Formats: sequence, structure tokens, C-alpha cells
Amino acid sequence: MKDDILSLWHAHRQAALPDVPRESMGELWVLDEVIGGCVNFYLQAGGALDAPRKAVLEDCRADLVRLLPDMEETAASYFSRLETLAGLLIQASD
Repeated sequence: MKDDILSLWHAHRQAALPDVPRESMGELWVLDEVIGGCVNFYLQAGGALDAPRKAVLEDCRADLVRLLPDMEETAASYFSRLETLAGLLIQASD
């Protein structure tokens, strides 16, 4: 699973930031930063994630699920990958 996370994370970091609806821009960029921080922690900690970070990821993932339906294709692809990363991290910490 760590290889999947690393591969998706590499793809995510190479992707350009998409245009997003102005009303959700701030929230989306915060979600991107928070999930990215959890990915970095997971990778640097040798594949470990603590309970508080898992809880944060669960909240972030729920927010993305709520926001994804209102996005255009490019933004949806970008943030869907982020949602997948959050899900993989949650699974890896179970």
C-alpha cells in the first residue's frame, strides 16, 4: 500500500493546481495542504499514522466527498486523487 500512496503522491505533486469555484477555493486549498502534510508524515514515519491524523483525514475526506460534485472535470480529477490518498492513508493506519 505504501507504494500506491507514494505513486499517487508523486502524481499529485506534479499536477498543476486547478481552477476551482471561488466560494470553495480556501477550503479546498486547506484540504490539499492538510492531506499533503499527512502524506509527508506517513512517508517520513516509515508508513505509520497516528490516531489524531487519521481522524483529521477522515474529516478531510468527508469534506472532499461533499465538495467534489460541484467541481469541473480538471478540479474533480485533482481533488479526487487527493480523496483517494486520504482513503489509502486511513486504510494503512487501520
